[in-house]
Amino acid sequence: MSGNIIDGKAFAAGLRARVATEVAVFQKGAGVVPGLAVVLVGDDPASQVYVRNKGKAAQACGMTAFDHRLPAESAESDVLELITRLNSDPTVHGILVQLPLPGHLQASRVVEAIDPAKDVDGLHPVNAGRLALGQFAGPDGAIVPCTPLGSLMLLRDRLGSLTGANAVVIGRSILVGLPMARLLIAENCTVTVAHSKTRDLPDVCRGSDILVAAAGRPGLVEGDWVKPGATVIDVGINRVDTPSGSDRPYKLVGDVDFATAFEAAGAITPVPGGVGPMTVACLLANTLTAACRQNGVEAPAWLG
Repeated sequence: MSGNIIDGKAFAAGLRARVATEVAVFQKGAGVVPGLAVVLVGDDPASQVYVRNKGKAAQACGMTAFDHRLPAESAESDVLELITRLNSDPTVHGILVQLPLPGHLQASRVVEAIDPAKDVDGLHPVNAGRLALGQFAGPDGAIVPCTPLGSLMLLRDRLGSLTGANAVVIGRSILVGLPMARLLIAENCTVTVAHSKTRDLPDVCRGSDILVAAAGRPGLVEGDWVKPGATVIDVGINRVDTPSGSDRPYKLVGDVDFATAFEAAGAITPVPGGVGPMTVACLLANTLTAACRQNGVEAPAWLG
């Protein structure tokens, strides 16, 4: 059974170890410690956990972690002022604003205030544009959003060359769906971007060699949607209430009904333990890439 499961947790551990090695090499050569600044506005419990985990992961890799927390009622001008300071701080090479922001703040304005060279989430329009144009390499290459980048790493590790594969991406968000599609196009896949308005979605999925589910709907993809032998990447992380009397009030499930899809898939990521750990590992990789570029050093080729 385990042969069909893509172990994102193990792959992410290996990637973090590689980042740590590369950080040490970079620090010795350039005399610079990569710095990651995470900005949290408000006190959302889940966001606090994410921010704390990202800081710990950065420190474990030899980076400097800067933790900036602002009250939930902060004015947009206060958030933008902080980002301006971080943009000009030479010890900060990567900036991540934890989303979602409080409702009175406009996320697009906040993200666009980040220096594209320090945008380690890959959400700035400049990075999105470079990604859309297929500009990945070199000092001016796109910084790719972490979750799609991690998903692509898992696919390449499992399948090798993706050339010629039919790929379906369910979801068209700027954070996952659209950048995932663009990365797969760059791998010479034939890509369909599906969504809630797609006609005959199950039939569309059944034609895919690679199926990436990023719709944010628990259990959307059923086993009979999966082409026998297909590779399934489940990006969804959904909290579902558990029955009364359970040890925990909720459990985490993906966008794919794992039990039924596993029977058909050639390989599949579980939730948790699949794509999730890759997101943080790729954030660290992006931060080192940003630090290298800002110091005129060739960045590691994470995709090999």
